[in-house]
Amino acid sequence: MDKPKILVVDDEPSIVKLVESYLLKEGYEVYTAADGPTALKAARAFKPDLLVLDIMLPGMDGLDVLTQLRRESNAYVILLTARIDEVDRVLGLSVGADDYVTKPFSPRELTARVKAALRRMQTQSASNEELMTFKHIQIDIAAHQVRVEGELLDLTATEFDLLKTLAEHRGMVLSREQLLDRIWGTNVFGELRVVDVHIGHLRQKLGTAGDLIVTVRGTGYRFDDESVRG
Repeated sequence: MDKPKILVVDDEPSIVKLVESYLLKEGYEVYTAADGPTALKAARAFKPDLLVLDIMLPGMDGLDVLTQLRRESNAYVILLTARIDEVDRVLGLSVGADDYVTKPFSPRELTARVKAALRRMQTQSASNEELMTFKHIQIDIAAHQVRVEGELLDLTATEFDLLKTLAEHRGMVLSREQLLDRIWGTNVFGELRVVDVHIGHLRQKLGTAGDLIVTVRGTGYRFDDESVRG
């Protein structure tokens, strides 16, 4: 199996060197960039599986990089941000980030998040050719595709994982803590708000079928589409 490819983007050389050293120890193939335009070029050239992306970058900030990247890539993105306001964190998630780490951060924590994300993606790629078919939604596990009333949707890896997990537990309520643990790999590092933001994006992309993801107030979410087979 090829080594996972990771792009680390930050304009502080000490941070890049530190993160790079930890990721190299894990056996990953690591590329680096120090500004927004270079980050976009590197992402297009190397096609990383995962990006560690700082928000505050010269030339083009991380949010602009992410917005452009999402038009052509579903690579997993962990934002690095020095901003502590929840509005800023939610904004990052709103333009396509899968997760975020607030500076100053522990390189061990960041590495753990990277490992959890990559492990989940590798597990998906090795999964069987299961096809989950419901009345309104079809989820192709092997192809990593979702169709609503026959129309193919453009979902990020995290959105796909959320829908798949909810569908696997059709009719059951999954708490935010359970979803955080299943999708992000741990409920120690993340925040419950991350789940809510991604559920909101998923509902928007599902269109009228978004109502099939039901909010159970004070508890979590439930998937209510009718199973056709399997």
